[in-house]
Amino acid sequence: MNFRNTLAAGAALLPLALLSTPAFAQSTGSVDFENEIVVTGTSAQDVAGIQSPDTSKAKSVLGQEVIARQNPGQTILDTINLVPGVVFTNNDAYGSSGGQLTIRGFSADRISLTFDGVPLNDSGNYAIYSNQQLDPELIEQVNVNLGSTDVDSPTAAATGSTVNYRTMTPTEDFGVKVSGSAGEYSFFRVFGLINTGEFTPFGTRAFVSASSASNDNPFNNYGRIRKKQFNGRIWQPIGSNGDFISVAGHYNENRNNFFGSLPLRLDANRVVGSGSGNRFPMNNDEREYNINYPCTTTATVTPGAPDSASSCGTEFDRRYNPSNTGNIRGASKFTLSEGVTLTVDPSYQYVKANGGGTVNARERLNNGLAGYIGGRPYFGMDLNGDGDLLDEVAVLAPSQTQTHRYGVIANLRWDIAEGHTVRIGYTFDRARHRQTGQVGFLQLNGEPIDVFPVNDGATDVTGGVLQKRDRLSYATLNQISGEYRGEFMDGSLVTTLGIRAPFFRRNLNNYCFTTSDSGFVDCFGQGDPRNATYAAANPAVQGPQQRVLKYDDILPNVGLLFKPSNRISVFANYSKGLQVPGTDSLYNAFFFAPNTASARPNPEKSDNFDLGVRYRTGQVQAQLSGWFTKYSDRLASAYDPVTERNVYRNLGRVDKYGIDGSVAFQPIPELALYAFGSWMKSEIKDNVQAGSCTAVNTAIGCAAIGDPLFAQTAGKRESGSPEYTFGGSVRGTLGPVELGITGKRTGGRFIYDTNLPIYAGTQAAPTIVYPAKTNAYWLVNLDARLSLEFLGLNDKTFFQLNVYNLFDNLYVGSYTTSLNQGGVLGSGLVTANPGSVPFAQIGAPRTISGTLTVGF
Repeated sequence: MNFRNTLAAGAALLPLALLSTPAFAQSTGSVDFENEIVVTGTSAQDVAGIQSPDTSKAKSVLGQEVIARQNPGQTILDTINLVPGVVFTNNDAYGSSGGQLTIRGFSADRISLTFDGVPLNDSGNYAIYSNQQLDPELIEQVNVNLGSTDVDSPTAAATGSTVNYRTMTPTEDFGVKVSGSAGEYSFFRVFGLINTGEFTPFGTRAFVSASSASNDNPFNNYGRIRKKQFNGRIWQPIGSNGDFISVAGHYNENRNNFFGSLPLRLDANRVVGSGSGNRFPMNNDEREYNINYPCTTTATVTPGAPDSASSCGTEFDRRYNPSNTGNIRGASKFTLSEGVTLTVDPSYQYVKANGGGTVNARERLNNGLAGYIGGRPYFGMDLNGDGDLLDEVAVLAPSQTQTHRYGVIANLRWDIAEGHTVRIGYTFDRARHRQTGQVGFLQLNGEPIDVFPVNDGATDVTGGVLQKRDRLSYATLNQISGEYRGEFMDGSLVTTLGIRAPFFRRNLNNYCFTTSDSGFVDCFGQGDPRNATYAAANPAVQGPQQRVLKYDDILPNVGLLFKPSNRISVFANYSKGLQVPGTDSLYNAFFFAPNTASARPNPEKSDNFDLGVRYRTGQVQAQLSGWFTKYSDRLASAYDPVTERNVYRNLGRVDKYGIDGSVAFQPIPELALYAFGSWMKSEIKDNVQAGSCTAVNTAIGCAAIGDPLFAQTAGKRESGSPEYTFGGSVRGTLGPVELGITGKRTGGRFIYDTNLPIYAGTQAAPTIVYPAKTNAYWLVNLDARLSLEFLGLNDKTFFQLNVYNLFDNLYVGSYTTSLNQGGVLGSGLVTANPGSVPFAQIGAPRTISGTLTVGF
């Protein structure tokens, strides 16, 4: 009997509640390939919606049973905080304003996030936008590969972990689901879902859904968060082999203000606020702060005199982060003959988004030129109507991004013999990534006339559009892959041998002059005659140009799964990861001449090893794994909110290792228990160059001017990731009431790779204004559900109460990690006045909401 038949026979003995579809991988081809072995010997697949799939990879799966208990509209990245090794800090309790993700110390820009196989990482800098994810009611399941990726993965970013979530399949029967939610901070959300059921003689079925959510930000007197989303999917089964064709669509709009990002310092003589002269709160009573809203500042207009710009709308919290995103996703499976299956998943994505604030524009020219020069626009024209060119005027200047992205993942699987299967795959991904920085005007009250200045950018005296960046990128991936799975020893030993060969091409077109290695540019416009004037006056500056870079590698993925019994399995996996430098890094390198090594940064590579054991029954899902990752050319990205640029550093060789474990236990149907934990150690092997010596100082290693200056990072721990996390949940049912509580303890995180505190003051008298680590904290969430069947309604109608951060703990949320603080090299060496402190988000406060759901 083959394994698929074994599974089917065993499954017939179980309650239907345990029969979730084992769709553990990202593409249809990977789902098809893994479905052959995910359950062998035992038909137990989950315990209360939590699953440890029996594969050679360290993997965890959460089903709709877990997802549905979270806050209404919650981002799926907050839900996976239940997975060991995962840390997600949410900027607000409702999941609509962003956050920060790490897994086993992998930052978000090196974690592959996919949605039905579609890559969601930004095609330029690989960022993940947690507030733009699918409505949770539509997510069938989410799975996390803690240290590896699938062989057909369409990613340039994943040196390690992957997060994959899949959309629900339209139901065979007609159904409607409507929910309304209300909560603290003026939260209101509505969601509606219609399943058509089968509506043709061929079994065609579909669903459509829509949602709208809004809430105030929890900390200041201004910000508002608004989100709406539309989804649909049509599903056409073909024959009786599980073949199908599916087309799905998704559209999401966010209109958010920034909030809660404060200087990470605790000086007693400062007040809490988001300005550079403010500080972080010390207790809950200090979390709320006011900004200049409604704006009471008026700009003076004096003919013949230099007027200063109005401060209306210039605060960080007045910035908008608008986004329009959408995709069309195809999926298909065709049985070509006995044991031969073809899967094809095409996709298209669209992104229009920006982020950033204001800049003070000047009416006058700069050395006779209008344009974006030295970090600000020069209009060469009267902006405030006072008849002179002496003034400064505040204008909106966000970073604009528009992306059109096409992809396809195709796999051909062949069962060559009983217990032996191979597949070959082809992956294509091409993104046209247009990054601009058009300037827009503000109303007198500081509100932008249009949150998308790209729609109608302001022009200077020459008629040229003023913008702080102007570049066009084509990021292309062609990848071939292959995988073999063999079952030996009567199925007790399963081997997987995979390999992928990606070929990356980066076609980069920079239409500006690059004035620094951190991304500063001077811009006049494509083909503008001012380019020649500027180039003649600045011969050492790299001008507008095109560069094409190519990267390729052979990336093996090898796994072993040994099952000494039908409950216990031992697994091991090795995979090689690759991250191609993102476009921000590559455009920063335009500062260097194209034939130099600095103009062609190396890709980051990793070797990932996992070894673990599982125990799986109908009542228990347990997994314990040890892991080791070796980095070479470890790139780290830091976003500077002032310059709105990503600055990269190379940490060289970094080793890290750790332990992850989880156990889910359901002794009786009315009670489910879950516990998880992780511990991680990382070590940077070398000191990292942080600059060059400007003076002789043997105490800090400067024997001569121009010698390299090193930050003392050797032996230190990477910043941004906690050493440990642990937690658990308890869920119980008593009659119509279901109550759940989840708690997680997250350890402190270093702010700098030098593992030093934050300094202020002077070189002669430095003072510590924040410790080396953020505080460790508990985050406890409560959910309660009351079935309304006792009122004569059906079992799909209920009321749910959610409390996020039940004990209202104050903690540091998202923040940007750095190599070191400017002026501080490490080991107590302060070489200059300490540089500016980083900004950090206040962790989401206690938030209560209620949801009424009606289904039929």
